[in-house]
Amino acid sequence: MKSVVVNMVRTGFFLDSVALMRLSRTISELEGVEESALMIGTPSNKEIMKEAGILGAEGENASGRDLIIGIRAVSREAADKALEGSVNLLANSKVIRGKGATLRPRTIASAVKSAPDVNLALISVAGEFAGAEARKALHKGLHVMIFSDNVPLSEEIQLKREARELDRLMMGPDCGTTIISGAALAFGNKVNHGDIGIIGASGTGIQEISCLISRSGGGISQAIGVGGRDLKEEVGGISTMMALEALEEDSKTRHIVLVSKSPGPSVAERIMEKIKASSKNFTICYLGLSELELPDNAVRAPTLKAAAQSALGGKSIFDDFDVSRSAVGLSNGRNEVIGLFSGGTLCAEAQLIFLDAGEALSSNAPVPGVSQIEEVERGHHFIDLGEDAYTLGRPHPMIDPAVRDDGIQRAMDNPKVGVVLVDIVIGYGAHQDPAGHLVSTLGNYNNDGPLVITSVTGTDADIQNRSSQVKCLENAGVLVAPSNVDAALLALACIKKGR
Repeated sequence: MKSVVVNMVRTGFFLDSVALMRLSRTISELEGVEESALMIGTPSNKEIMKEAGILGAEGENASGRDLIIGIRAVSREAADKALEGSVNLLANSKVIRGKGATLRPRTIASAVKSAPDVNLALISVAGEFAGAEARKALHKGLHVMIFSDNVPLSEEIQLKREARELDRLMMGPDCGTTIISGAALAFGNKVNHGDIGIIGASGTGIQEISCLISRSGGGISQAIGVGGRDLKEEVGGISTMMALEALEEDSKTRHIVLVSKSPGPSVAERIMEKIKASSKNFTICYLGLSELELPDNAVRAPTLKAAAQSALGGKSIFDDFDVSRSAVGLSNGRNEVIGLFSGGTLCAEAQLIFLDAGEALSSNAPVPGVSQIEEVERGHHFIDLGEDAYTLGRPHPMIDPAVRDDGIQRAMDNPKVGVVLVDIVIGYGAHQDPAGHLVSTLGNYNNDGPLVITSVTGTDADIQNRSSQVKCLENAGVLVAPSNVDAALLALACIKKGR
């Protein structure tokens, strides 16, 4: 039977991109729907919808100020039913007005007018529009966090230079996590308030460190995400330098953690000069960078867990977890590990653990010393499912863990795979039950298949409740380590024990 494609264009309708992705996922799960997306009609979004086979003539004529509903279904009846469902979902997302209503202004100017005491704007629109909205916010006197990705590097540089001239902090683009005075924005977690500040070009890096600190009795004063490109030579670490100045002035911050992948050499040098002049102590966690000359008030941490321990004054955490005792021997021939990560930094950290152990591996987002996945057909494979190739037009895997279902099923069916290594990340913005989803995906596999090893980034105060997520996984036979690095070490130990 030939598939049916239907489009509807809602002129002048706006909803933030994360909300649209959630609605798209809901529609895709309806009976008879093969693919669907609700996207603003920008040229790049229309190209994504065209490639997905859900763009018709009506959608082609939409403009960047319109919303396109695109659905491909097995029959006209299923398509019409899904379209009706989309309209109903959008109706429930409309602005509510009247007594007791929540104010949802439609422009930066109206937001500032209605709430003049607000001093920060969170931008979550299609990347083509994010720069313009950020610039409006900066010139209204607001600090800015851009959650959106696909903002050109040249625009990021210009925005950050303007922000610096205006003495406003620009976090992002592609900034996934920030905690300001206890308020978590985007993919943040509910952590203890305390005296440790974090500056990160890594969203899941901030989440893992802040949660490990909180679970171990410490607390976070501020966690400032600066965007994954801030420490590149082209950007020059503008936001990182401003965040350092802000935390230097923050009397509630005692210790500062910096976390990112390797920075540009001249950027790293300027940051070290800044740290040297600071009155505070630092932990530097530049994943994959082992050679770094540090001032006396800074120490290096090779992993996210080590960074948390350092910030806690050298306190050892999760000592009751013994990797050797927890390791399980594998069946003959099952000696490969497939890692499927929703967090890019968690993927990078796991790669470094295997690299340090002398294991050959490949990845779609390799750290130095690891092969590109296309170049190697066999061996350990670690995939960062948050990369653009997996998220174009789809929700991030932390929002929709179904993104990795196919990969898990292929790994479980592969007789050479001994361990499937995954991360579970909970908190604000994340899926309501990622552990339950994983268990459901694994439901039909028996004990003769690969081991499944994971860790849960989050706290018991998060809405998903970390302890409940861990219990759900353990009841299904999944091995749960207390941190991402412990999960990687456990996977490594299982492989070695089976040899």
